[in-house]
Amino acid sequence: MRDADTALIVVDVQNDFCPGGALAVTGGDTIIPAINALMADFGTVVLTQDWHPADHRSFADNHPGAVVFSVTEMAYGPQVLWPRHCVIGSAGAAFHPDLHTDPAQLILRKGFRAGIDSYSTFFENDRETSTGLDVWLRARGITTVVLAGLATDYCVAYSALDAVRLGFRVELREDLCRAIDLNGSLEEARAQMVDAGVVMVDPR
Repeated sequence: MRDADTALIVVDVQNDFCPGGALAVTGGDTIIPAINALMADFGTVVLTQDWHPADHRSFADNHPGAVVFSVTEMAYGPQVLWPRHCVIGSAGAAFHPDLHTDPAQLILRKGFRAGIDSYSTFFENDRETSTGLDVWLRARGITTVVLAGLATDYCVAYSALDAVRLGFRVELREDLCRAIDLNGSLEEARAQMVDAGVVMVDPR
């Protein structure tokens, strides 16, 4: 059992990010059994969900003529234009049916503001608008967070980097994450996390 000051954050293990989904991450479903087992080691477990309105500005089809995975400029900076995914209330936005949700004390939904994306579990992509997770964790005496889920190079990495910036000790279970790896994004994200002091854990 991990210390009481340590929380597990399971990022976006949703149908649309698993094989057959709208933005499928290769092998995204293969990490679920081990994540379920890991939850038993933590007194604090958080699950997060991408939760987008249909008119979300990160969807390529909301930009006439835009190509999926192209990059556009938003008020807060560069934004990848994604396939339509994790639309509020849709089957794709639901947690994968194999993921255990009962151990979670908090289910945090992000990306529900149409004009701004939200990769990180701590901040939206303007790097300023808080999801409230920081306050919630600190109120429970959490000083270390362990991250697992989807996808390594986007929502997981952004969460890890923000957690370090907020003063948490951060571990990333590399064996329990899978990546999109868009144009070398995995290597770049991994380097940024290592440089920031994220403890990369892979017991395989």
